[in-house]
Amino acid sequence: MLKNLLKSALLIFMAGFLGCSSSNSKPLSIEFSKDSTKILISNIDKPGLLKLQELKPQDSLFSDLVAVLQTPSEKDSTIREELVSGNYAVSDSGIVFSPTQPFVKGREYLVITHINAKFGDAEQVAKGQLSLGVKPVQKSLVR
Repeated sequence: MLKNLLKSALLIFMAGFLGCSSSNSKPLSIEFSKDSTKILISNIDKPGLLKLQELKPQDSLFSDLVAVLQTPSEKDSTIREELVSGNYAVSDSGIVFSPTQPFVKGREYLVITHINAKFGDAEQVAKGQLSLGVKPVQKSLVR
């Protein structure tokens, strides 16, 4: 367990560090697949993507790097916020999250990830406005 925790912390740190120093100017893309059965995460910095490709698909580190939550919405506030279970696969262009149970039409899902997360950009460095920690990237998706 300690080994996985250290491995997770190291990968999160490396993703943040590489995200801060990378020349990739494209923001991380988090979208549903065309048929809305999967979530696709793309525009991952090349060094980070190469590290992710070294991991086994069942590695628990994926759930530390990417979390998908079902969230209450204005339309249906009776839904509890809960983690969506599923499988992760790394492709040549990014990560694919496939839920164990299909996404429900009209429901809102929140994706939280530390992939490509940054301490700050060049402007924030120049102004001395760096944050003390890596802030995760979040995106709300409605099926």
